Amino acid sequence: MVDQAIKKLREEAKSGKFDRYGAVMKTAVREALEAFCRQDGEFAQAVVQGGSFSDCMAAVAKKVQGGAISDMEAFGEAVRFYFPGAGIDVKMTIDLCASVRDKGETPATKDKPAGVVLDLSDFF
Repeated sequence: MVDQAIKKLREEAKSGKFDRYGAVMKTAVREALEAFCRQDGEFAQAVVQGGSFSDCMAAVAKKVQGGAISDMEAFGEAVRFYFPGAGIDVKMTIDLCASVRDKGETPATKDKPAGVVLDLSDFF
């Protein structure tokens, strides 16, 4: 199902009709949706059975205010287009010592992340 969803998104991103906002955002939104499909088979199924990617991007574009929308808001709207009521959880980390870190050091884990963890939902 995941492969079908990704194929559908890619094909419709190439062939779909997009307004100026959708055209600008479609690659990043498609890539995020593909990642979400890989994470959850039920979401992938919703994409396969759901509306077109161009309709998804039209729904996302409706949320543009003042000529802009954040990536996180766009990704969230796209997810809700295919799976109403769903949301996204985004975390970013910063590693202030990445340029000087020894290659032999153990990587960060869920329990002990390297750097600072930011929950982007705190900014909404």
